[in-house]
Amino acid sequence: MDTLVDTAPTSVPSTLRKLYFIRFAFAAVWAALLFATADTLDPLSAALLVVYPLFDVACAVVDVRSAKADDGPVRHLYLNIALSALAAVGLAVAATSGIPAVLRVWGVWAVTAGLVQLLVGVARRRLGGQWAMIASGAISTLAGASFLAQAGKDDASPAGLAGYAFLGGVFFLASALRLGRARKDA
Repeated sequence: MDTLVDTAPTSVPSTLRKLYFIRFAFAAVWAALLFATADTLDPLSAALLVVYPLFDVACAVVDVRSAKADDGPVRHLYLNIALSALAAVGLAVAATSGIPAVLRVWGVWAVTAGLVQLLVGVARRRLGGQWAMIASGAISTLAGASFLAQAGKDDASPAGLAGYAFLGGVFFLASALRLGRARKDA
């Protein structure tokens, strides 16, 4: 039988599972902190905005190291690293210009990173637990477009980013749980 489950190193699903649990916990804490500070764009909320894509970079690096044998997703993960690093820089600059600029940068990042996540999830679908990553990538793309649209409104707020991050974390949790179930079934 020629599937990713049979040919992938057994450490990949285990590492992904741990990484997904960590990503869920981070997203939950980050979302709560951003939501609590979302009334204004102060140094704390600006730092939170920059930290999120930097954490994404770190997670993608861990993911790349665990998935070296799996060429397709690794190429996309390198793209994700570049996009998230650019987003961190863009958010640092945008935070000095106001909430609409932050929403524009975040929106572009959410669209592009969502497409990459969708591609990685599809490439890894045989590992199990990837349906949530595929759905999350699609939702991220739509949410990014929503953030871009919201940036032009008078009542633009970064509070929606907290909900976006928390929902993304829930998808990581679902994938982690599914990977654990797939490992038991194998």
